[in-house]
Amino acid sequence: MANKFKPISISLSPNVQKDDILVVVKLLFQPWKWKNGSAIKKFEKEFATYLGVKHAFSFNSGRSSLYVILKALNLPQGGNVVLQAFTCNAVPNPVLWAGLNPVYVDCANDFNADPEKLKGDVVIVQHTFGLPAQIPSGAGIVIEDCAHALGAEINGKKVGTVGKAGFFSFSRDKVISSVYGGMAVTNDDELGEKLEALQKEFGQPSHFWILQQLLHPLLLNFIILPLYGFINLGKLILIFSQVTHVVSKAVSWQEKRGLRPDYFPKALPNALAMMAQNQFNKLEKFNAHRKQIAEFYDKELANTKFVLPKKENNIFLRFAVQHLEATEILYEAWHKENMLLGDWYTTPIAPDDTKLDQMKYTPGMCLNAEYLAKRTLNLPTHINISMDDAQRIVNFLQRWK
Repeated sequence: MANKFKPISISLSPNVQKDDILVVVKLLFQPWKWKNGSAIKKFEKEFATYLGVKHAFSFNSGRSSLYVILKALNLPQGGNVVLQAFTCNAVPNPVLWAGLNPVYVDCANDFNADPEKLKGDVVIVQHTFGLPAQIPSGAGIVIEDCAHALGAEINGKKVGTVGKAGFFSFSRDKVISSVYGGMAVTNDDELGEKLEALQKEFGQPSHFWILQQLLHPLLLNFIILPLYGFINLGKLILIFSQVTHVVSKAVSWQEKRGLRPDYFPKALPNALAMMAQNQFNKLEKFNAHRKQIAEFYDKELANTKFVLPKKENNIFLRFAVQHLEATEILYEAWHKENMLLGDWYTTPIAPDDTKLDQMKYTPGMCLNAEYLAKRTLNLPTHINISMDDAQRIVNFLQRWK
């Protein structure tokens, strides 16, 4: 029997299991392992082997990884980088930080950009929600945004290996998570050398920053989530913890204005490499579970007003659906049913309080992205969503069928 009072979350460290908690607890009492250690190179080597690439270098976020790739390419200042709308500010921001100019193209109804529109000397191809995008044939340098899509494939090749370079995110709500983290990958030897040099140049984040990330899964799992449905107490504790810097925010106020926080870019510290490695060991299990939950949603929501996502090669980081009443559905889920369903993305560049002008985006530039932003909600597929949870979500959504 599904428990209505149990919170269903899609974004608050959703992948964390007991073994992940154990890794974090041990690390809290081993501060000498926080910055440097053997876990970093071990993780990079195993990640490169999994993808089948020559070079993989870890950083403290996906946006740091993209920024470093752009710097390593030695692009002319003010040059254009083509990317899609219906994205997070974590993509255009590194472009801006590198002194480059983001040029937006519209997305199709599958949330990925039409490859025919992705034309330019430098193009970022986003694999949205885990659905592999088509790689444009006429583009110059292709950088793959694989933040949502670790494990997905294009014509038998892992995403991240098709373009000149690719980057991945291990943030709190991605395929695998170390709260913050990322990886830059390439088969280009010259680019690989530059990535390695920049990784050494940027160095490690502070001990305090690392501590914030270690505390995040503990507070979320033992305090915030259990109390989330109790007169909003969990939410208030989360906000208080972020304001007092006990834990970090997913997106800082600076980033919403196009500014770069001083903790980006940095290398991935050893402690977070250990956390990421523990989840990486479970990648196949995670993605198999996502597909199983997605199949259930697909079956139960067929022949309804919900527009369902494409299935081919999709790893379903989230099961993204479209509905004309998406805003109302999200509101009711959050406020009445204790379901924190996903709102990626309610604006063409998320989060919704991002200053679009600072991202060099003007309303009306990408009409389909703006349309999809008003009618999209995404359903959780992560390892902590049981079939009972999925059934509870479906039962709720049947009100709008």
